[in-house]
Amino acid sequence: MRTYNCIIVEDQLPAQRILQRYIEKLPELQLVESFTDPLKALAFMRKTTISIIFLDIHLPSLTGMELLKILPYQPKIILTTAFSEYALDGYEFDVADYLLKPISLDRFIKAVSRVIASLESSSVANVQSIASTVSTDPDFVFMKSDRMIIKIECQSIRYIKSEDDFTRVFMEGKNHFLSNTLKFWSDILSKNDFVRIHRSYIVNIKCIDKIVGNQVYLGEERLPIGRSFRDAFMAKIDLKV
Repeated sequence: MRTYNCIIVEDQLPAQRILQRYIEKLPELQLVESFTDPLKALAFMRKTTISIIFLDIHLPSLTGMELLKILPYQPKIILTTAFSEYALDGYEFDVADYLLKPISLDRFIKAVSRVIASLESSSVANVQSIASTVSTDPDFVFMKSDRMIIKIECQSIRYIKSEDDFTRVFMEGKNHFLSNTLKFWSDILSKNDFVRIHRSYIVNIKCIDKIVGNQVYLGEERLPIGRSFRDAFMAKIDLKV
């Protein structure tokens, strides 16, 4: 069963404990952290990828809506509020659902089920879209990033890093955070030019400058070579020289 990382941003500890208790009942959810301070949640999200936020609207220092404007990426949002009139504000930010306090377990499960169905259908839709519109080893793909559809030239990819249920695609001078797994990229990218060197990395062989020990260098960037991937990677390099 696939699990989805989530956090709680809620300054009222009783409400926070209720959400924690509900999350523990659902094996599809993995609670990573709970916050009372939205600024601490923001700092955490800049370093850690999550799929779902349970977000209170009334928070110290920033409101829930203000936090949504500055998130580094766009996970699924389930708002929690004691005031039903705030629910409409969530549509501006593509909020998945809102829970009116006091939150009942059945309403919580309904909201989570809706969000998980959306996450899973998005993943399937992306794969089906690629499969139906491009051939093996495509020159480019169109992918959803935040609220945009972007074109990614495959040969411009330097490397791809797995971040839980997502991937970050690194290109020259920029990177894109996308809702696709590393396996997705492994399946569609050219087997001649791209190779998996670690459980968390795929690299474009053409971009490798040198290999030192268990690391590959792409300019100043260093990526690890996983022990279980090393033999296949070295065999691939032998075929390229």
